[in-house]
Amino acid sequence: MADAGTVLQRGLSTRHIRFIALGSAIGTGLFYGSAAAIQRAGPSVLLAYLIGGAAIYLTMRALGEMAVRTPVSGSFGHYASSYLGRFAGFLTGWSYAFSMLMVCLADVTAFGVYMGLWFPDTPRWIWVLSIVLGIGALNLCSVKVFGELEFWLSLLKVGAIVAMIVGGFTLLFFGIQLGEEQSRGGLANLWEYGGFFPNGVEGMIASFTIVMFAFGGIEVIGITAGEAKDPQRMIPKAINSVPLRILIFYVLTLLILLTLAPWSSIGSHGSPFVQIFSSLGISSAATVLNIVVISAVVSAINSDIFSAGRMMYGMAAIGQAPAVFARTSRFGVPWMTVLVMSVALLLGVLLNYWIPQELFLIFASLVTFSVVWVWLMILLSQMAMRRGMSAREIHELKFPVPLGAAGQACAVVFMLFIFGVLGAFADTRLALYVGLGWLALLSLAYWIWIKPDTTGSAAAEPGIGTQEKG
Repeated sequence: MADAGTVLQRGLSTRHIRFIALGSAIGTGLFYGSAAAIQRAGPSVLLAYLIGGAAIYLTMRALGEMAVRTPVSGSFGHYASSYLGRFAGFLTGWSYAFSMLMVCLADVTAFGVYMGLWFPDTPRWIWVLSIVLGIGALNLCSVKVFGELEFWLSLLKVGAIVAMIVGGFTLLFFGIQLGEEQSRGGLANLWEYGGFFPNGVEGMIASFTIVMFAFGGIEVIGITAGEAKDPQRMIPKAINSVPLRILIFYVLTLLILLTLAPWSSIGSHGSPFVQIFSSLGISSAATVLNIVVISAVVSAINSDIFSAGRMMYGMAAIGQAPAVFARTSRFGVPWMTVLVMSVALLLGVLLNYWIPQELFLIFASLVTFSVVWVWLMILLSQMAMRRGMSAREIHELKFPVPLGAAGQACAVVFMLFIFGVLGAFADTRLALYVGLGWLALLSLAYWIWIKPDTTGSAAAEPGIGTQEKG
């Protein structure tokens, strides 16, 4: 039996898992980052989200196939170690922790931007500091408290998105005129301002950096396998429902934004959601929406710290991270990982003090590199797992991927394509260089500290680090 001081508790229900994933993936990327994607692609951003969403679904199914077969803490780091080797697992786990840190830095930056709507004279770094300390404290609570909080925060923003979609269709039906230019809303806005591809196909391709950043976080479903009450039943339900819901929320919501006003005017000041309703002259609606987007950011930060912490916990259990990361509090929470993430986020306070204007795109690009690397490793791990299985074992899989090997191969090619996108454009090329430098540093660290220790066999113990909540 695992040491009582190094075990997680299975306290997450199906609704917790679904909304944790929604909380992580529906946040800054939609409420704030979508404006940057729209400015690059125009209306063709809808196509970019559809393509990216299809690739993400295939990736999630690959993760689900492995998670149902072997539900463990820090799942895809474990799977990479098991099926691709310890080196690949080391790169995957730490790259994911790095991506979650970058997501959190982007989110706390967006939080400061949102608060600026109400308190324009208050320095942004003050709001960043307050949210870092508050979320760090919340993540030290038991996983059930965390799951319950995430459920309600995510429910709030999902409800707001649904209300926005319904309200937007209502406005379009009555033909209400929007904005200072008094442009009439309608589907014609999708092609009247430079066409569906106003910046060419190149513009749509450029938007993939933000689009894939927006989907980052959905893979947290796999991480929850170690704390789910019944992972074989809950994980398939969550994977089958959440990616489709996210795709619907993104595409329908952006369709509303793009039909209500010319694409070139969206996101010029803060969140495009707040901007649209402010242009209607409904100041109270803009205030309410700002509350919603702030809660969305809080939810995303909360979920991302959870994800990074559980990944580092899982890596510590197999000897690929400091052993102290596997220590848990009396609530079954890996407290050291929460502390480390919170301290690292204090960097965001300094950066928002020094260079507040350039931060979001920098962080988003870095996240895209790291999370796409992780998705690529998930796909390759699943393919390697299949190669090591007999035909009978494959037939008996409880949650097999759709479309077979062809679908997974297409998803792998798409992930490699995203790396090319990062390098093709000047404003995201730095992320590619930093990402490659990060992988080089991780490789050096592995060969210095991890490779000499060939005794770390915990990866072969699927059930390590979990216990039933009692």
